[in-house]
Amino acid sequence: MKHIFIALTAILMTSSAFSQFQVSASTGYAVGSAGMKLGTVTTVSETGANVENSYGSYGEGVNFQIRGTYFFNDTFGADVSLGYLNGSDQDITVVNSTSQQVNAIARARAFGGSASLVYKFNNNVFGRIGGLFKVAGKTEAVVYNKAVFTDEEAQAQNLPSGSYSETNYKEDFHGHFPLGFVAALGYNYELTPNLSLFAEAEYYGISLKRKDSEISEFNTDIVLPDGTVAAPGVFSIDNLPEGTNKKTTYVDNLSSSDTDTTKKLSQKVPYSSFGINFGITYKFKPSASKE
Repeated sequence: MKHIFIALTAILMTSSAFSQFQVSASTGYAVGSAGMKLGTVTTVSETGANVENSYGSYGEGVNFQIRGTYFFNDTFGADVSLGYLNGSDQDITVVNSTSQQVNAIARARAFGGSASLVYKFNNNVFGRIGGLFKVAGKTEAVVYNKAVFTDEEAQAQNLPSGSYSETNYKEDFHGHFPLGFVAALGYNYELTPNLSLFAEAEYYGISLKRKDSEISEFNTDIVLPDGTVAAPGVFSIDNLPEGTNKKTTYVDNLSSSDTDTTKKLSQKVPYSSFGINFGITYKFKPSASKE
């Protein structure tokens, strides 16, 4: 027992001699690492319709991170970080035809955090591996829908041929609390004993299971062929079209006899990505100097 106590004391003293705290800030860009089908792109011409799948990941985009790292000794440490993802637009539904034009995209606006172990291979090269989790945020869908009235529909509304409805709306999707995986390999360049620059390649492995969604903005105008708005605000967030639900809940099981249109089957959406980050690190003075 005495020998164990002496060994533990020696380890703690050694760690204290090298322990150091540092903070860093970085930004970077990530691309989807495991693109999954997110939607379709449909083009209608005189010869017929062509439909192709749209693949991607909501983890693609610009990110910003703040990280605090504590090194127990010259080699091992642990860090906690908080980041924000400004996701790139992903095509969900795109339709191009003479009678209808639809452009529906979705993008991530999310805060996330991670807790990782850090290993220094030498004074310059380091690696991180740990867990990733979402703190807050949403997947925001932005939809534009232009639908040209048939001659019969236009006549019934006393509108000239070629008139159309123009709808713009936003819908915010929220998910269940997810856990994922993060790993990074980086290079550190020391400017001064306390200040350094770094670059790293970082991988996120995570997906999000949808929980609910809510329409936050909605507007439909009736427009004449020359672009003049004949009837603004025919539908709005307080006056949604019949069959359009302001809120939707996503569930794992849905009976075929369930007529509640506010419920839909849930699905997992990809947030995995591979990115490059660049940042700056400030190192505080070690808690004790090595003898």
